[in-house]
Formats: sequence, C-alpha cells, structure tokens
Amino acid sequence: MHHLSRADARRVAVRAQLLTAPRPTDMRTVVRGLTMLQVDHTKAVAPSADLVLWSRIGSRYDPDELADAVDDQTLVDVQGMIRPAEDLALYTAEMAAWPGPDAKAWAHSQARWLRDNAACRQDILDALRSDGPLTARDLPDTTVRPWRSSGWNRDRNVPMMLDLMVQAGEVAAAGRRGRDRLWDLAERIYPDDPPVPVDEARRRRDERRLHALGIARARGPECPVEPVDVGSAGEAAVVDGVRGEWRVDPSLLDAPFEGRAALLSPFDRLIQDRKRMAELFEFDYALEMYKPAAARRWGYYALPVLHGDRLVGKVDATADHAAGVLQVHAVHEDGPWRPAVRADVADELEDLARWLGLDLHLGARTHVS
Repeated sequence: MHHLSRADARRVAVRAQLLTAPRPTDMRTVVRGLTMLQVDHTKAVAPSADLVLWSRIGSRYDPDELADAVDDQTLVDVQGMIRPAEDLALYTAEMAAWPGPDAKAWAHSQARWLRDNAACRQDILDALRSDGPLTARDLPDTTVRPWRSSGWNRDRNVPMMLDLMVQAGEVAAAGRRGRDRLWDLAERIYPDDPPVPVDEARRRRDERRLHALGIARARGPECPVEPVDVGSAGEAAVVDGVRGEWRVDPSLLDAPFEGRAALLSPFDRLIQDRKRMAELFEFDYALEMYKPAAARRWGYYALPVLHGDRLVGKVDATADHAAGVLQVHAVHEDGPWRPAVRADVADELEDLARWLGLDLHLGARTHVS
C-alpha cells in the first residue's frame, strides 16, 4: 500500500499526462502515451484534440500531423476517440460480441432495434462496400422502426444506426468531408490484427488507462466509451485527506518532478474525471458552453490553467480568425497568483497565439476568487 500526499498524487497524474518539463516532441508518441484523444470540433479556441496536443508539445505541433495520421490509419477514430491503431486489437473481440451477455438493459434494447432494422443495416453495409467512404446523408434510410428518444436523436435513424454498427465493429469513421464525418467498412479501416480475448483485453486496457492517468479509482461511475476507473491495475494507494483506496502506477512514483504552466482543453484527460479533479486538485470547474451566457462564471470555453502540480485558474479566450486575434476576455485566478505564475501563463498565451497564427489581444479582466 502506497501512502501519498495530495501533492504526490497530483504529480503522478501530471507526469502521466505528459504535462511536465521538458515537453515531448513527437505527436504519435504523445497519443500513444495518452492512449486516446477525445474528438470535439468546437472551435472557440481550437478543436480539442489539437488543443490537447498543443498543451503538451507547444507551438511546434502542426495539426496536419494529426490529420495525416488519421488519414493513413496510424491513428483511428473509434466512437469519437482517436486511438493508436495497434490498440484496436484490445477492442475487436468485445465489438464482435456486442452487446454481450453482461450488458445493461438499454444496450440490449439498442441491439433489438438493430435486429428490427436488419434490412437497413444490410443496405448501409452494401452501400459502403460498393461506394464507401460515404457520409451519413449519403446512406439509405430504410428503417422499418424509427429511432425514438426524448432528446435530439429522435428520428436520426442513419446516424444512430452507424453509432451502433461502430460498437458492433462493422463500420468505422474514415475521416471527414468538410463538416461531415465519412464512414466505411471497419475491415477497410482497422488493422488486421488478431483480436485479444475479452478478459485479457480488458486487463490490458485497464493497465494502459492507469499508465495514462497515473492514479485512479479501482471502481467508478459507468462511462461506456472511456472508463475513468482501472480495476485491479497497478498497486493500491491511499491519499492523505481523501477517502477510499486508489490504484497507482508504481513506475510513476518517486521520479523527479519539473512542473510548468499549461492551458488545457475543457476535454483534457487530466480533468476528464471531475470527481478525481475535485479530490486531488481541489479545483472547481465545469464546461459552460451549454449554459446561458448570464449563468456562466468563467466563460463559454474557459481553459483550465495548470501551474506545476496545481490547477490555479481559468482563461476565457476566443480565437477570432476573421479579425486575426486571440481575444482574452478574462483571466480567473483561484486565489491571487504570484508574479511568476502570471508571467508563465502570459508565455503560454503568447505561444497559443503563435500556434494559431493570431495576434494576442489582452483586453483581459482579472478575477480573483
């Protein structure tokens, strides 16, 4: 059993996420280390996957590198997560067995909907086989039982069919055409590696996830696409001042720690598990883009600020490409920052503007909480 202070635990997490100094330099190595990048194309500052890579690599990172890696299938988009292609063997056995005997009732309900619309499913496969890759709007909707929900997915038959066929390992994302995602047969996209048996694959995914997170709970809330818990991976740990038992990657303990400043995507994996974020970093944050403007505390797409092993504030910024500026609307300090912290954050903003090819406009208000 490892006994860690909160600072110890935070440093393990920051080190695991490649947010220490010196910076990594190779995009593919970073993605393999993080194991995945969440796809979100909100461009308030930059698409999240690119912003995550800039946070690690800095302005030398070229977004074309990521696009090229997806195009040449070195990296593969699976359910909105960009993963190394070699990791797909850890998922394909589970895909083939989807939804699986231990699945929740809602997953079996989805499988029934696919079976009820078997002809449409086959029509989509036939269209992709003959003419793929295609967008969802290019594919036939021959459903006999429409998709029903109380939300925005109601009657979105083909997109929902494609999402479920991804889970079943039949189709895969094949890039984009403008704003539209392209789809093709999974056999054309995924590497032809033998699938790892389900139990072994889950164990190895837990180990990969723990190495990327550094420290995590053994059990956590259900997150179907990318869990936040790690089962029995790693070794047991307790963190001073935090209840319960954790799992830690021992290879990340007791190493030198050289922190730095970083501006993070709201979807950054360091803060993906909001409960872990609150427990270890004692940081208050929520993505507010879906809130009315008057209800926002920090801004539409505020970037969490990391300094060393602490999350110390948020920067409300917008990339206005038409005007050619990165507009910083406000800087929110969680407690007054030391001059050195302000200087480090200013350097990061300069680097962000340089990477975006914009002039930095600091019409910023500083708020201290």
